Amino acid sequence: MAIGVLLAAGTPIAAQVNLDWGPIKYSSCTPNDPVSKLQKRIDTGILKLQFDEKHGYLRSVLSALDISESSQMLVFSKTSHQLHRISPWSARALYFNDHTYVGWVDNGDVIEASSMDPERGAMFFTLRQEKTARPKFVRDKGQCLSCHASAHTQGVPGYIVRSVYPSPSGQPHYGAGTFNTDHSSPLRERWGGWYVTGTHGKQRHMGNEVATDRDNPKLDVESGANVTDLSKRTRTQSHLTKHSDIVALMVLEHQAAMHNFITYASYETRVSLFQCAEMNRVFERPADHVSDSTKRRIRRASDKLLKYLLFSDEEPLSDRIQGTSSFAKEFSARGLRDRKGRSLRDFDLERRLFKYPCSYLINSDAFRLLPAQVKDHVYKRLWEILTGRDDSGDFALLSRADREAILAILTDTHEGLPGYWKSGK
Repeated sequence: MAIGVLLAAGTPIAAQVNLDWGPIKYSSCTPNDPVSKLQKRIDTGILKLQFDEKHGYLRSVLSALDISESSQMLVFSKTSHQLHRISPWSARALYFNDHTYVGWVDNGDVIEASSMDPERGAMFFTLRQEKTARPKFVRDKGQCLSCHASAHTQGVPGYIVRSVYPSPSGQPHYGAGTFNTDHSSPLRERWGGWYVTGTHGKQRHMGNEVATDRDNPKLDVESGANVTDLSKRTRTQSHLTKHSDIVALMVLEHQAAMHNFITYASYETRVSLFQCAEMNRVFERPADHVSDSTKRRIRRASDKLLKYLLFSDEEPLSDRIQGTSSFAKEFSARGLRDRKGRSLRDFDLERRLFKYPCSYLINSDAFRLLPAQVKDHVYKRLWEILTGRDDSGDFALLSRADREAILAILTDTHEGLPGYWKSGK
């Protein structure tokens, strides 16, 4: 064991391939995510899922997980489970809230679900679309992790939002390249293989179109722009709504990557502390000794999280974004508000995604249950940045008004802040 620890010490988690090693124990853990909690309610008879002939358990699952139908997004590229049933005419529907994602395909064998375990990141499940007295979410045994715990997700169980050049069948032209997208991605690289409803002015994206030439894949970005009606492009009547809302898509992109940064910081900290403890044992050092290399690893992971949390690399908007569904209104209505009525869930959609550029996921269980070493560093750096003590580097673009607003919102609404946030010292 000592040799293994010595070889692994100092290696970032992205290079670790065994998620059951050390303190993680991903496969053998008892999950504490929303889907697992839902399954317990089903098993104990507290909740009974309803089945209908058109959508199976979909509506009932969304209701039980508190996921709004307005979050619907449609993806027609063959880049996921049940790809044989996905095409431009028969798109896969995705729905989400702050911690859970649900996928549905017309006439599909299963409903796909994934939700965030606060300590271990994304958990993946399928639910068979067969009427039964006790429906069962079956946890993935590792197949999903070949993509969802890879370099695309920083090496931890997480999420990917992918943009491709789709063929008329929905099969990606992989030779033309793909993009993993988040809030830093230019719009021109987003949503290839997705349907997008909403207006966005002169900005262009890759959605709503297919590339017919296999040897020289190109998308008609003009035809795919500012689309508000999908009825001539896909079978909208198969889905719960007729929308694939552009605002929902933008929130999804931010959120999926934010979840990955949170999980990465959690894994990197717990693994580095575990390795440090083993090294202390091997070299007979005090049990509470924390090496400089361990501190650096924790600080680097925390700083990566902080940078993304504050949208420091967000791609600016040049025209107003407007969706077609009630998603934006419903999403904002869930926000915790300060004494002036402001929330981290308030949208801007003219210059940037949110009015106050600090991720609403700072209020999630996944953030709340991060190791203390991560939260201590993030809170300290946040306070320095928002009070203007540090206006350099990655955060120089945060205006004074932004800093003051975010500081006030967090002070009024966020639980667990250190005392110096309110004392000012």
